Amino acid sequence: MSPQDGSPHGARPATCAVRRPHRWLLHGARPFCAWLIRRRYRVVVHGADKLPSTGPVILAANHVGVIDGPLLAIFAPRPVHALTKIEMFSGFLGRFLTQAGQIPLDRFHTDPTAVKAAVRVLRDDGVLGVFPEGARGSGELELFHRGAAYLAHVTGAPVVPVILFGTREPGGASSSLPRRRGTMDLVFGTPFTVEQAAWPRTRQLVGETSQRLRARMLDDLEAARRSTGLSLPGPLPAGQHEPDPGGGITEKSA
Repeated sequence: MSPQDGSPHGARPATCAVRRPHRWLLHGARPFCAWLIRRRYRVVVHGADKLPSTGPVILAANHVGVIDGPLLAIFAPRPVHALTKIEMFSGFLGRFLTQAGQIPLDRFHTDPTAVKAAVRVLRDDGVLGVFPEGARGSGELELFHRGAAYLAHVTGAPVVPVILFGTREPGGASSSLPRRRGTMDLVFGTPFTVEQAAWPRTRQLVGETSQRLRARMLDDLEAARRSTGLSLPGPLPAGQHEPDPGGGITEKSA
């Protein structure tokens, strides 16, 4: 189809021939997975009403622990297809993530397949999850990449910030889980909107929007701290940081 056919999939990047990620497990297994997680943890969702109930949405979350992606996909008000590092897609876990509709992303090379899959989700009025920091860390948004802003300009989808607390213990390793019976909080912010931009979307435009989005998420982080009384776990232990691919908007991710 083309834009003239009334379909958005012909616009650049074209997604007419792109298969939407799997949905049956993502949708069907959410109640069971939520029940399973709540047997071990207390999960509190704040501001769920801020997520639009219909239409495309990008969830931009800070990234603290290994459970952040599953927590977002299962406990957000709507099912979430999250961009997930390609290293996770091996063996049984990789097959599960694929069936659960998560999107493999090569963070160190240009990945048009992941970009088109993400755009397909949004053009089909789905919800996409993005971690702008690019890797687990302190969750303080010291690293910040351009993907969320780019996808917002391509599709016109609003970006809803999400602040995650409690998904890693202070001093905990990158792959560690919170203590049993601990509390994990998801705090949803007010949608951040940008205008859909025709191709080509310039690096300057996407960079400026990313700066505004990061400033907004930092404000949301402080507001979430004040409203909940919660804090982030601090940096990862020495030697646990993953290399950053660069290309971001902060000095640490430039």
